[in-house]
Amino acid sequence: MAIKPAYVKKTATLLMERYPDAWGDDFEHNKELVTELTNVESKNVRNRIAGYIASKEGRTIEA
Repeated sequence: MAIKPAYVKKTATLLMERYPDAWGDDFEHNKELVTELTNVESKNVRNRIAGYIASKEGRTIEA
């Protein structure tokens, strides 16, 4: 797996801190939330942020 850029990690961490109960391990749900809660125009960046959040949430559920 590739290392995520710092801006993806920072944005995802900020969103997860501000809205802790909104996220889950479902990528599609997270993608919609990222669209609603940010002004990210790039589909690629939006998907990277949503995917990073999904992977982080998936780890916290299993651990």
